[in-house]
Amino acid sequence: MSIAAERIDRLHDLAREASADCREDRARRYVRRARRIAERNRLTLPREFVRFTCDSCDVYLRPGRNARVRLQDGHVVVTCDCGEQARYPYDA
Repeated sequence: MSIAAERIDRLHDLAREASADCREDRARRYVRRARRIAERNRLTLPREFVRFTCDSCDVYLRPGRNARVRLQDGHVVVTCDCGEQARYPYDA
């Protein structure tokens, strides 16, 4: 695993912890930094990271706190407080 990938994983953990401690500004900063590292090193972000961050406002999503999760016709719809929606398929 490259140093950049390790740093992205660490920033993901830090963003999760900061969001759990109600420090949304710090979590947002960690998410932005991880995305920047991935862009600079031409890496794809881990699936878990992509699914738990908002593409629009870079906030770390916490279902029930700042995100709504619904199941519709074979896919999951995650709606952030900013109004952005992400849809992911699932097998029932």
